[in-house]
Amino acid sequence: MTRLWALLGQYLRRLRKDPLLLPFYIPAFVVFLGSALLTPVLPLYAHSFGVSYVWVGALLSAQALGMLLADVPSGLVLRRLGQRRAMVFGIAAVGLTTLGLSQTRSIYGALLYRLASGFGVALFGVSRHAYATQFTKLQNRGRALALLGGLMRVGRLLGPAAGGAIADAAGLRAALLLSALLTFPAVLSVLLFAPTRRTQRSDLPDDRREHQQLLNAHGSIWQLVRRQAAVLIPAGMGQVFAQMIRSGRSAVIPLYASEVLGLGVQRIGLLLSIAAALEVLMSLPAGWLMDHRGRKYALVPSFALQAVGMACVPLTSTFASLLGCVGLVGLGNGLSSGGMMTLGSDLAPPGRQGEFLGLWRLIGDMGGTIGPTAVGTVAESFALPYACLTMAGAGLMAALIFGIFLPETRPKAQEALSTGIP
Repeated sequence: MTRLWALLGQYLRRLRKDPLLLPFYIPAFVVFLGSALLTPVLPLYAHSFGVSYVWVGALLSAQALGMLLADVPSGLVLRRLGQRRAMVFGIAAVGLTTLGLSQTRSIYGALLYRLASGFGVALFGVSRHAYATQFTKLQNRGRALALLGGLMRVGRLLGPAAGGAIADAAGLRAALLLSALLTFPAVLSVLLFAPTRRTQRSDLPDDRREHQQLLNAHGSIWQLVRRQAAVLIPAGMGQVFAQMIRSGRSAVIPLYASEVLGLGVQRIGLLLSIAAALEVLMSLPAGWLMDHRGRKYALVPSFALQAVGMACVPLTSTFASLLGCVGLVGLGNGLSSGGMMTLGSDLAPPGRQGEFLGLWRLIGDMGGTIGPTAVGTVAESFALPYACLTMAGAGLMAALIFGIFLPETRPKAQEALSTGIP
């Protein structure tokens, strides 16, 4: 029995020293779960103010707009605060603004709170991404970040059904309140387990040190961006369309299910959770593909499948048929689990990770802002089915850009790993 306790203590100490599990994966998952609780709730919450689809789309885009405004400044803040404090401040900001959102009585207040929450999401996202880039090696980066994407999708699996059930039983505001409260354990996890010191240049792995020397030779980050324009331009354009379909589908599917098919919030939550379960199933294969075959092997089929799924949504008339289309979108989205983060990490120079990843997130958040706004505008001007087709077009553009114009960013040094242990 004594030996069992000793082994357990040794295992727990090993977990405590793991730089990713407790300070990175756990808080990220909790924040993802809290965000996913709101997936079936926010469109209906916005509609409860008696506003048009344009205002619904504006509320769903407000957080992404806040992220867009804060991405590059977040990189600068990260450089001053360090990763640990930046993650804590980002998570706390998300919690406080969501708490305010649960208490507001007007669409204007809701817009302001969601906009402000985007600042927190941006700071947490940039600092989390920089932390992962620092503590993962090139040869397993795709799998490490695909696991993060998988945890995001587990949150989407559990969150929508739970959020729908809570909203159905206790009201829409109750789901918002729970989402805010979930940020508290995430803050504690970062405070207790994230390393407190900043990584020095000598702490970087050899491959990172080589990139650091390259950066010093090239000068500023903007000079580096210009030198890598052949990769960054197609990667950035592809990411805009990729995030456009990802954010737009979260807006249009609940609205289509509610307004066209007449489904209640609980069934909408169930629909989204089933789709998220399919995304989770694809997360590990996505990481394996990115590390062993190449980033494009995962990204191109991912967005092609999402485009087909969204194009089929207007043809549905029942819960089962809509589930089939949304499930196809989920399978496709799971195949690119961690894909955008992996691309950003591949391209990020270690000496300027914060600034570069802030710029990278800025590019993606442009698409995240455009998606729900396009859904609201097209739905108001034409009809919800046309909004679905617009998102399908965005997915098709992402697949074409990644497939035709993006050079492979997987390091050639990893070719030898293609027959190794995944």
